[in-house]
Amino acid sequence: MKNFKSTIGLALVATIVLTSSCNNTTSNAQAMNVNAEASESQVSAEATNEVVVRNNTITYGTHKYTVSGEFNKPGAVPTAFVTFTNIPSDYKEFEAVYNGLLGKSIQGTAAMIPMAIEMYARDAAVGEKCFQLLCNSSSTVSGIIRILKTKLKPSSYAPDNDPYLQRYMAAALLKGANAANAYTPDKPYTVEMAASPNGVHQVTGGTDTFIYIIADGWDTRQRGVEIFLADGSDLYKVYNCPSCYTQCKNIKGTWGGLD
Repeated sequence: MKNFKSTIGLALVATIVLTSSCNNTTSNAQAMNVNAEASESQVSAEATNEVVVRNNTITYGTHKYTVSGEFNKPGAVPTAFVTFTNIPSDYKEFEAVYNGLLGKSIQGTAAMIPMAIEMYARDAAVGEKCFQLLCNSSSTVSGIIRILKTKLKPSSYAPDNDPYLQRYMAAALLKGANAANAYTPDKPYTVEMAASPNGVHQVTGGTDTFIYIIADGWDTRQRGVEIFLADGSDLYKVYNCPSCYTQCKNIKGTWGGLD
């Protein structure tokens, strides 16, 4: 009888220990799941925080882009502006800035033209991808690329010392830059714009708006840009901008590049 009671006692102790162990294991597993979810949430938050939009400004890391003004009466006096601290570092940033803010306005979309030109000069494949995002059609993209590939980098068409080469072309579209100061723009970089007398037109599938980028790199400061908004879309596209990549005035001095 005594041995029987002892056996029962040992069995109860074993059961209690086993139950306690299972409970601890379950608690640990739940804690691990909570920690994993918290870590996942933190990573997701950090990724989201890389792009922050506040009113008319978008930041991507330390880079800032701001849209301001509006298109009033046509003329050479700028009334719409986009300022930015840096050329986008890569396609991911270009796409985020376009989708997040700049592509949602006429002036924001137009201001991305010099950004895309400079990005093409740095890396042709990346730059072409930027133009594919920015422009309304593949024919617009091919027309731009056909010119840029001979104007920004030496080729059999234009060797290294050919004045036709204009690596500084993107800078020519920025406020403060001109041939005499070696195309050194004001900082933060600014694209100034004004309304064009050609105005706004309803066309098949959307709306065309004609504007000017105001720049000192050419004899004529008004560089025509046609911006298209498809029906039902909230993102504008570049329809045409040939005067933004035609031959500008040849530089005097050495170009210092863009940030």
